[in-house]
Amino acid sequence: MSKTKIFAHRGASGYAPENTLEAFALAIKQGADGIELDVQLTRDRIPVVIHDETIDRVTSKTGYVKDYTLKELKELTVLESKFPAYTTSKIPTLEEVLDAVKASGILVNIELKTGIYWYPDIEQIVADLVRKSGMEEKVIYSSFNHYSIQQIKKIVPEAETAYLYSDVILDVTDYAKDTNVDGLHPAIYHVKIADFLDEYLKSGLNVRVWTVNEEKDMDWLIGAGVTAIITNYPDVAVQIKKKAGK
Repeated sequence: MSKTKIFAHRGASGYAPENTLEAFALAIKQGADGIELDVQLTRDRIPVVIHDETIDRVTSKTGYVKDYTLKELKELTVLESKFPAYTTSKIPTLEEVLDAVKASGILVNIELKTGIYWYPDIEQIVADLVRKSGMEEKVIYSSFNHYSIQQIKKIVPEAETAYLYSDVILDVTDYAKDTNVDGLHPAIYHVKIADFLDEYLKSGLNVRVWTVNEEKDMDWLIGAGVTAIITNYPDVAVQIKKKAGK
């Protein structure tokens, strides 16, 4: 089999409300090797799993995550109109997710959402929670805010880390190595530019590509041997990997 792992983007978000316990449970059922999720802080400084800085897109309310308490967020349901089979999905805490998936042994890519609003002490709060859960060996930290990743390295030097990016970064492989980061998480459209994928693969860094939803791209990247693909459709990627027989 290919060394490429299949990560479920916000869980199996093609089939269930993104970043919910239901989406993560479905990803495990579909055979994903890992899940990818996004973490922000509530007004009462609890790490919750939600992608956007506002709750507008995924709930019936509006406003910033940081302006709601956990109790207030728990009163809302997630993407109920988009996924009528899921009418009770809630915004979970990071602790709830880690507790729910721990027994499965699945990997967890935690994206720190600090690119727009830099939550004070979020790195320490999240690292402490991961340590409390006993999942240090299963967690990968990533962020578009590379200062956040460096802060994680200071707090947990042994943690696996990766830089997220969507634009072209000059000598990004050297940059990651020089700053003691373990991996690169480029966008799918990024790796199609020039010979970047070959460069990344030859670097020895972990290369996890997001968000890979087209079957032809899954087949290509699995064949190329990337560390992981991050997809909304883990079941499709798992089948393509099996068919490839690598």
